[in-house]
Amino acid sequence: MDIREIQNLIKFVAKSGATEVRLETGDFKITIKTTQEVAAKADGLTYQPLQGVPAVTIASPIQQATAEEVKAASAAASAAAEDSRLITVKSPIIGTFYRKASPEKAPFVEVGDVIGKGDVLCVIEAMKLFNEIESELSGKIVKILVENNSPVEFDQPLFIIDPS
Repeated sequence: MDIREIQNLIKFVAKSGATEVRLETGDFKITIKTTQEVAAKADGLTYQPLQGVPAVTIASPIQQATAEEVKAASAAASAAAEDSRLITVKSPIIGTFYRKASPEKAPFVEVGDVIGKGDVLCVIEAMKLFNEIESELSGKIVKILVENNSPVEFDQPLFIIDPS
């Protein structure tokens, strides 16, 4: 049994909610013990060879959050709250995504453009038919998620729009 298999066993025991598991095979014996309140945070492993060598305990350390991690977590939480108001425009059909009506013309929209309801965002070609995808709301283009001239699937995110 290698270290990766042992780590997977530890994770399995921690997720199962068991407080102690013993496994004996050929030349070694493993005992994994967890407590209810620490089971989610740390895994304990005791390895005892049968040849009389002293037991070795390997435990993953419980990490304490640093000030930088706390700041990063709060920034992520505020970004998630900000992202909750953003709208994702998804592809209504399967086809090829085009940002321009033709190679020599300008793209329909760019990041930062303010759009209105009914404005054309892109064209999706499906079976030699070019389908204009129009905006169903007014807002500002925050992100374009698909590269020009690339295939898209049904319900694939294409644009992120801030409706405010």
